[in-house]
Amino acid sequence: MLEHLFKPEIEELIERRDFRALSGLLAEWTPPEIAALIADLSRQEDVIVFRLLPRGLAADAFEYMPFEKQQALVEALAQEKDFLAGVLNELSPDDRTAFLEELPGAVAQRLIVLLSPEERKVTLTLLGYPEGSIGRLMTPEFVSLRPEWNVREALEHIRRHGKDSETLNVVYLIDQGGRLIDDLRIRELLLANPETKLADLMDERFVSLRATEDQESAIEAFRAYGRVALPVTDAGGVLVGIVTHDDVLDVAEREATEDIQKLGGTEALDEPYLNTSFGELFGKRAPWLVVLFIGEMLTASAMAYFEDQIARAVILALFVPLIISSGGNSGSQAATLVIRALAVGELRLHDWWQVMRREIFSGLALGSMLGVIGFLRVAVWEQVFHVYGEHWYLVALVVGISLLGVVLWGTLTGSMLPFLMKRLGADPATSSTPFVATLVDVTGVVIYFTVASALLTGTLL
Repeated sequence: MLEHLFKPEIEELIERRDFRALSGLLAEWTPPEIAALIADLSRQEDVIVFRLLPRGLAADAFEYMPFEKQQALVEALAQEKDFLAGVLNELSPDDRTAFLEELPGAVAQRLIVLLSPEERKVTLTLLGYPEGSIGRLMTPEFVSLRPEWNVREALEHIRRHGKDSETLNVVYLIDQGGRLIDDLRIRELLLANPETKLADLMDERFVSLRATEDQESAIEAFRAYGRVALPVTDAGGVLVGIVTHDDVLDVAEREATEDIQKLGGTEALDEPYLNTSFGELFGKRAPWLVVLFIGEMLTASAMAYFEDQIARAVILALFVPLIISSGGNSGSQAATLVIRALAVGELRLHDWWQVMRREIFSGLALGSMLGVIGFLRVAVWEQVFHVYGEHWYLVALVVGISLLGVVLWGTLTGSMLPFLMKRLGADPATSSTPFVATLVDVTGVVIYFTVASALLTGTLL
């Protein structure tokens, strides 16, 4: 990357205060490259580089920076209101809204005052939508056309107004009330006869999003239809903006990060790991650890309930870690697969029975495999070390059958719990793999000693 190759040269130019040469060098870079360079520079150097950029290029680079770097630059340039106002006004409305909603209210308000009246109106409109809604994600910069126009008139309109549009891959047809009635790919206009009416090109098969819907629905729509942009309407069908694929990718990355963190048995972090304070990290992790600890205490209680059997056949205690870990592992596997499938839309609530049937067969197959391995382990150790006594075959049978039962139970629990959480309106990722493993630990002990009591009574018990 350029930022790594030229960083020493840029640092030298800053030290020599040769800002003209530095400005000329940066003018040849793309916004993502400049953003990566600024993110890698020290606090003093990044402000110098950012301040040397033309406002348009500075705004473009600003959109590619992580939020922490954006915030640091805004704080450093607080006294240079003209430059800061220029950058904020140049930002695309959706990126500006995403930045402002992350700031404390008082700071965001001071920055909103710097905007031009037109941009301030757009920003306040977007910020007026519910947090996490598509309205916060959309941009009002799009091209709309009327169906009674012909292709020549439409192209002239695009030439006049298209420079401010977020994307020109698709244009939108609206009626007199501003309601969306169709969309057209720009390719269709370029290849059509100039005198053809837009109404003749319509097929009225379009996909739109509702401004008040959750942003996750936008991810599903883009995944299903493979569009570069999708129109956004209000409750009355009036076209109010568009959402582009780059914004949806940011949301998808954020959602995936939250799911992964929850799968690990912790609350999702609000900021990057290194920017999260010790107190916040403690608060995010402690509740789950307490819940899991209490769950493991139930495992100890279950062990105490079977204390007499353990006292009479101490050999049984040796296999407890083997049994419960196998159940927990199978449950964690199933939970991870189902949670991810639910997250990407491969599964719906009504698929629960189909999943259960598959997991019953999977649990039986996996449990039988581990059961055979467990049986052979006891048999081989008895033949080599003679440690299990004359009833070794019964011990081996207990281990084998218990593994079958525990793995089957773990698989069913891990696969069905995410469906239950989603049915209750909670995030399926909340049924994290540590939680499933802890739950299966408790039941695994009960299954193991119940099988042992049934098979060993009259011999070892």
